[in-house]
Amino acid sequence: MPRITPPEPPRSIVIAGQAVAYQLRRSQRRTIGLSVDHRGLRVAAPTRARLGDIESLIHEHGQWVIDKLAAWRDRVTLGPLVVSDGTVIEALGEPLTVTLTSIGRSRWQFGPGTIYLRPDITHSANALLEAALRDKARTVFAERLDHFAPLLGVALPPLRLSSARTRWGSCSHRGGIALNWRLVLMPLAIVDYVVCHELAHLKEMNHSPRFWSVVEQLCPDWKARRLELRQLARKIPQL
Repeated sequence: MPRITPPEPPRSIVIAGQAVAYQLRRSQRRTIGLSVDHRGLRVAAPTRARLGDIESLIHEHGQWVIDKLAAWRDRVTLGPLVVSDGTVIEALGEPLTVTLTSIGRSRWQFGPGTIYLRPDITHSANALLEAALRDKARTVFAERLDHFAPLLGVALPPLRLSSARTRWGSCSHRGGIALNWRLVLMPLAIVDYVVCHELAHLKEMNHSPRFWSVVEQLCPDWKARRLELRQLARKIPQL
């Protein structure tokens, strides 16, 4: 079992003019790893790694660190949403009213400003609403990827829906993109920002200045949209 040394005294680093405290722990590992949780930034590094190399890596992923810290800081625990007839949610920036019905064969159906759900003994209204929103999310996300990928000159990537609680999207080294289905509960402009963000990783698998310049090609006001995403994330209902 690798020998782990006790954590060093807390350190601090300045990222984009913001002082960020971090806890460094060394062990017999080969690479430097960063993680952010309720305790803040945690850094795991090889025993002999130079502090300069460690902090260079933190700076390289600086925007990711700041975003993750902000997400934890702004996190609010909301009670689960109990879906009933007349429940109103926001979907793609528009109010969507739930109407429960026993008529028809479809489990759900979207209408203008309305979603019709047909719950029964084995399918609750909550479960049906989530399934319907996931279905809608897959269709919308695929359309937005199909729109933006050619603008960046990249092949249309495979799409997977995610259920992560604190991560809105990710891009694998194999070129697949995962998008959180709950993004469908936000305005389309925010969906587009996350789509552009993940597509940019197909060219720059990091959060360096070059990466953000790629994002800006597709989404010039990405900073405003990122801020709005953080604010809206606090209001997303739990289904």
